[in-house]
Amino acid sequence: MTKDVVALTKNMPDPLSVLAGLLSGGPDLLAGAEGNGAVMQLCDEQGRPLVSVESPLLVQVRGEAQRLLGASEPEVPYWWTEARATTGVKEAEQLAGTFAARIATLVGGTAWPPEAARSLAVVKTDGMRAVPTPAAAQPAVDVLTDKVAVVIQDRPVVAMTAWLSDAFRAVAEAELGLQIVTPAGTRLSPAVRNSLPGWPSRWVVQDEKCGYYDGLSGAVLHWDNGLFGPVEPPDATPEDPRTPLAESFAPPADDGERQLAVTFRTIHPADERLVLGGALEAVWRELTGEPPAGWGTGEPANLPWSLRQLTDVAYERAPEPTWLVVVGSPERPALATVRISRTTGGVEEDVTLAFGYGPGEEVPTDADIMRAAEVLATRHDLQSMLVQVRRARRDLSVPPRFEGPGVPYAFVLGADEVREMPGDRARRTPLPWPPRELGPKRRPALYYPFRGDPSDLAGWADFERLVTHLKGE
Repeated sequence: MTKDVVALTKNMPDPLSVLAGLLSGGPDLLAGAEGNGAVMQLCDEQGRPLVSVESPLLVQVRGEAQRLLGASEPEVPYWWTEARATTGVKEAEQLAGTFAARIATLVGGTAWPPEAARSLAVVKTDGMRAVPTPAAAQPAVDVLTDKVAVVIQDRPVVAMTAWLSDAFRAVAEAELGLQIVTPAGTRLSPAVRNSLPGWPSRWVVQDEKCGYYDGLSGAVLHWDNGLFGPVEPPDATPEDPRTPLAESFAPPADDGERQLAVTFRTIHPADERLVLGGALEAVWRELTGEPPAGWGTGEPANLPWSLRQLTDVAYERAPEPTWLVVVGSPERPALATVRISRTTGGVEEDVTLAFGYGPGEEVPTDADIMRAAEVLATRHDLQSMLVQVRRARRDLSVPPRFEGPGVPYAFVLGADEVREMPGDRARRTPLPWPPRELGPKRRPALYYPFRGDPSDLAGWADFERLVTHLKGE
């Protein structure tokens, strides 16, 4: 059974229902609270946690249970109550499943995974003892060394849940790496993929043939000296490490699925009347014909799209930065991560956005992208924007297999950046085609088109030449 369980209920689990669920292990176990009451824990007699339960989350965005769990969900709004069992304790996993089943039965709903709902019996816990308190005091962290924190996840999609978000913050403060270990069938949410730091952080995939491999690079891994690292053959050298690649990482056949990836930065003058999120909404509307469906400070994205609420959250957290995830409707897969921060230049919004398209669905045209770029450049203080096309899954999740890199489709330089460049450097580039002007003639932004063929990586050479030229190198 998975170590994570979720109850999806139409009604909010009341305190008595939560207590009844926590007592599914019998009266010999003790209930406690952590995180100012945000996390409830079921503990053994020594106070060591067996099951940790997050506060129920009201989800008002359609499709999140299907996207993250592959589960059917009640009609929105519904309540998402997540529990995590202590790793390596079989009875703890049973307790977590029974907790979710009891919550679903008492307040009406379903439990995920499906097998969690099949038993409402009291779990035998006589003589059972938990492992020590979770590493770094984080329920999501299963193993802690002086180099990394290891998180074990067994769910269809590893999402940026409250558990995992806390683990990210904890390892950053402790200056450690984060290594996420999953079975072969698990995928990453783009929100997790975009947030995963560099070495020694990595996604570790269990594999029948080679043991473990890196889900993003394919390198065969083993546990050595307190972390998962690449396997080095006996004849390897620093100049030629010859790290073997897992057979399971081989790329799938091209099935016609595509992604359009858009990354951009806007810098707004600091003003108490500033409304944030407008740039992202503008691009979303131009490329899909509709606004985002929902947003949140983690996954599942639980709030209906609202510029005012998003802005209020960012202002409440200032001067600390705010990280957000934004999602589209199930009919048009789309996901963005947004980082809002206060800098000496003003208020910056860094956005990484992707749209998914299946076979037969048309990716936005050059004219569509130019129109979206012009809206950003003329109304939303655009600094720069890069658009890529890549062969990748329509649902935007990241599989533990090779997916080719995106190729440049277009690059946009904001009007202020164009004006700051000496002479005609921004207009006279080494590319064989001139840039196109966006916005007013007296103060235009510049749009640099590329080939945009996902099978032709030569576009990166053109992009490198352009960037080198614009930097004056």
